[in-house]
Amino acid sequence: MIVTGAAGLLGNSVLRAAAAGGLAPTAWLRGRAGARTLEGLDLPVVFADLAVDPLEKYLENAGIVVHCAARVEIGSTGADASHRDNVLATARLASACRAVGARLIHISTVDTLAWGTRDAPGDETPAAPHPRDTTYAATKRLAEAAVLAEMERGLAATIVHPGFLLGPWDWKPSSGRMLLAAVRGPLAIAPPGGNDFCHAGAVAEAILALAGSAPPSLRYVLSGEALSYAEAFRLMRQAAGRPPRVVEAPEALVRAAGRAGDLWGRISGREPALNGAAVDVACAPHHFSSARAVAEIGYRPRQAIEAMREAWTWFVQRGYA
Repeated sequence: MIVTGAAGLLGNSVLRAAAAGGLAPTAWLRGRAGARTLEGLDLPVVFADLAVDPLEKYLENAGIVVHCAARVEIGSTGADASHRDNVLATARLASACRAVGARLIHISTVDTLAWGTRDAPGDETPAAPHPRDTTYAATKRLAEAAVLAEMERGLAATIVHPGFLLGPWDWKPSSGRMLLAAVRGPLAIAPPGGNDFCHAGAVAEAILALAGSAPPSLRYVLSGEALSYAEAFRLMRQAAGRPPRVVEAPEALVRAAGRAGDLWGRISGREPALNGAAVDVACAPHHFSSARAVAEIGYRPRQAIEAMREAWTWFVQRGYA
């Protein structure tokens, strides 16, 4: 088994779960700077760029490739870099997997699916492109199309759609930045939308279940606990031992802040994290059902507070907080 994106939260979690299960996975990293994320692991490592380097020689004996590598741009800029890292890299990897007969588990995102609410959560139904898609959603949708095109030529593949991941081993940090921001200061200000908060370790275990045998379905949502951002921020502050003081901002105010972020991005030439496209996501319900994964591959989501506590402990131990 080869795991791309081994330095990221999910890739690192998959590697560690596989190693703990005696599977001896191979870590795939773009550069040697990412080697620090393999702390405590004695595993073979491939250093190669999926968008540039020859791939087939690394995949000949892989059997299974878990493709976690991705660039996450929650905004409307960065299209060229995201196309390179999300679309071109995935297309080349899928083609190489087909050529050597390796099975691919492609990690996508719930952002490519039709969103639902708590009362009527979404499922594995893909959504049509939307003019206000984030760069991440748009390029991950194109990456899925590249995988599907190779499947028509004979590639064996499964597409996984995780929700909002939290947990230890978030080296960058990535999604853990939300937790770190929510626990700073005397209170947290939450946007009015919601999301499904997943334990990265539980998602990693489900991916390993997919790797164990060919599953009956093409796509699986691996979601988590449905929470409003205000509810999630209270739990994050509780996990960090902070008073659970959270204020939910009015949608009009959040959208005004997003427009201000867009203006600042045009002036400065660098899009801030608070931007119009990100605000569109933050103001909407964003909920999905994992019923198919629970029934077919035995996915067992964990409580959001568990993921938050473990993530916070890990961040504190390594000096992030």
